[in-house]
Amino acid sequence: MAYTREQIETAVKAKGYAWFEGAKDFDVNIVGVRNSATGDKVTNVFDDTMTVSYKEGSEWKFASWPCTTDPGTKGVKEYHNVAGVARLVEGQYRGSHTLGLHQGKYEALKQAKPVKVYRDANRDMTYDESKIAEGVFGINIHKAGADSTYVENWSEGCQVFKKSADFEAFMAICRKAAAIHGKSFTYTLIESADIK
Repeated sequence: MAYTREQIETAVKAKGYAWFEGAKDFDVNIVGVRNSATGDKVTNVFDDTMTVSYKEGSEWKFASWPCTTDPGTKGVKEYHNVAGVARLVEGQYRGSHTLGLHQGKYEALKQAKPVKVYRDANRDMTYDESKIAEGVFGINIHKAGADSTYVENWSEGCQVFKKSADFEAFMAICRKAAAIHGKSFTYTLIESADIK
């Protein structure tokens, strides 16, 4: 979906979450938008949106890219945590991520503070939202392949970019932000139904 920066800002503020518009450049607002239209069904496709909003000079900048905020078919059926596959609970997680290596392989935004996840262990291809766990589970923001079609197990709770080139553009912004503000990032997850 295509959103404007103003729509994202309005939705985030309406939830009572922090919106960063600091005096310094690259005070980034990283906001994922989960596609509400799919309900609790596992779609296995990149039908969500990752956005970043920030000021450079006095001018607002905005970018958005296709991603998934949900685990895919393989993740749901073959999860690696005995409690079940993770799916991030909507919310704002202050200082939850930092620059670090995803699975020791490449630089990404790595979970550094606790987040809340739904745990689903029944493999029935619908997301279960009855059990919530809180902790550091490796819920990273990373990339899939060059241009992936299916989520499969690219996500078992992670927020994952569809295209590696989009992820690199996102990380270039994050590195500039880190150089000014430090390596700690807030991640906010909202629903597309929150956007008016």
